[in-house]
Amino acid sequence: MAENATVKELLEAGAHFGHLTSAWHPRMKDYIFTQRNGIHIIDLEKTAGMLEQACAFVRELIANGQTILLVGTKKQAQQIIEEEASRCGMCYVNQRWIGGVLTNFNTIQSRINYLVDLEDRQVKGELEHLLKKEKTKIEKKISRLNIKIGGFKEMNALPGALFIVDIIKDKIALFEAKKLDIPVVAIVDTNCNPEEVDYPIPANDDAVKTLRLICSRIANAVLEGKQIREQEQLKMVSVEGQEVEGGVELLASYSFSPDEEQPAESAEEQAGDQPEEQPSEKQAGEQPEEQPHENPD
Repeated sequence: MAENATVKELLEAGAHFGHLTSAWHPRMKDYIFTQRNGIHIIDLEKTAGMLEQACAFVRELIANGQTILLVGTKKQAQQIIEEEASRCGMCYVNQRWIGGVLTNFNTIQSRINYLVDLEDRQVKGELEHLLKKEKTKIEKKISRLNIKIGGFKEMNALPGALFIVDIIKDKIALFEAKKLDIPVVAIVDTNCNPEEVDYPIPANDDAVKTLRLICSRIANAVLEGKQIREQEQLKMVSVEGQEVEGGVELLASYSFSPDEEQPAESAEEQAGDQPEEQPSEKQAGEQPEEQPHENPD
């Protein structure tokens, strides 16, 4: 299991710097250590503990076969989200959140299928037979769709959870997740309401170093969850194989003993083995002679 982020690492990444004291959210009071020069300072001891709780949730989620969608559309988070999501094999949104990604998933899925179909035609070389103008038009459409939905074009079902870098910037993503009762893991700065998030991580949501540190820990938790799931599946296959092998060996080693009671024959089988009873001479002699039929006049 990967090491947890320490207070020292969080401090070096600048995770303790909050927003101006005038912009704070009262619900963040329990996570603020002090204020300095008009800026709130976040309690990194609590940050480290809550980050570990969030990672434990993500690890268990992935181990149970579910997925998590990583969301970070602010400029300083876009590249980090793409890199970490690609590293752990999860879908992501790092451009503008399209309304209905979760709440209108069927419609979004149709656009994803359209993009996949265009890319498939491109790979097969079907676009080469089109006019140059038409080919260029389709290639631009593929590029534009990849920018908008390329990060989650492999998402064929709703995710088990969301990880959001900034719940104010991506408030629509948060709203859709809450509407569908999808758990949310998120970084919450001093201007956020932590009660809107299932697994809040109090930290600076603007510093690139902080975002990279926290996102990398979430990605590591995903990879650990995948490893746990693979190990469990291998154990199940091994146990099933042993059960089958044991059953085959039992049948191969079994033989009837001469002293073992043979199964009784059924009444029908016993009846079938008996010879047919022949009528006795007396019975044959007692049979009445056949009378001639009288013809009617």
